[in-house]
Amino acid sequence: MNAPRRAASERPIPNALSIAGVDPSGGAGVLADVKAMSALGAYGCAVIAALTAQNTQGVTGIAPVPPAFVGQQIDTLFADVRIDAVKIGMLGQQPVTVVVAEKLARWQPPHVVLDPVMVAKSGDLLLERDAVGALREALVPQATLLTPNLPEAGVLLGERPVETLKEMRRVAERLRNQMTHAGHRWVMLKGGHLPGNDTIDLLHDGDRMIELPGQRVETRNTHGTGCTLSAALAALLPQAADVPEAARRAKAYLAEALRHADRLDVGSGHGPAHHFHAWW
Repeated sequence: MNAPRRAASERPIPNALSIAGVDPSGGAGVLADVKAMSALGAYGCAVIAALTAQNTQGVTGIAPVPPAFVGQQIDTLFADVRIDAVKIGMLGQQPVTVVVAEKLARWQPPHVVLDPVMVAKSGDLLLERDAVGALREALVPQATLLTPNLPEAGVLLGERPVETLKEMRRVAERLRNQMTHAGHRWVMLKGGHLPGNDTIDLLHDGDRMIELPGQRVETRNTHGTGCTLSAALAALLPQAADVPEAARRAKAYLAEALRHADRLDVGSGHGPAHHFHAWW
């Protein structure tokens, strides 16, 4: 029996790739990424860049993946599968960061969402300090969308985290200047660490500065929110008309995942967002 043919006007399902670490609890890292991608209509693939022993309370250990094997995973996947968007999360070490940058320069996927994961929700360090320079110099210029929170932005710029919306505008401009000017590239500076109930993010492409308003959701289950947002962006960029549309849809998806997070009973610390809230 022949498989049904897709109509000529039907858009192909995008293939989205997460290059990140593994969180056994499933709230962050590649497991959370694939859940978010799946929930938003993309086929999720994953390259394992680091291993962690962690739960909702903290990280008890990190084991590196050999950089050459990370590179082999990427080459093997791209040689066979059309990748429409890549999300980069926890890389852990400087050699892994360099290899990922080299492979992306070789394969040049249409969209690269860089979430500069540095510290876990528990406060545990997830990126070695000597890897920050490689991230800034080798990966940031290749990103089509950079998604730091305020502490991560401070590390990338070598300054203290900002505390006001006015300061965020300056930081967004400085971060955008670190990115390659060829092509259309954006910074999405996340304002979740600002005081108060508003969670305003800034989207900046070197010209436009777009405010994405939001309200803080009262839940302790906030593990992996940055991973989920960046994975949602990778899933939506191939499907949306432009970056602002993808960003608004990704932020709305995360907000609903947080509003429904208390329906889950996963661990006794910071639990995960509810990635499949629309189905379960």
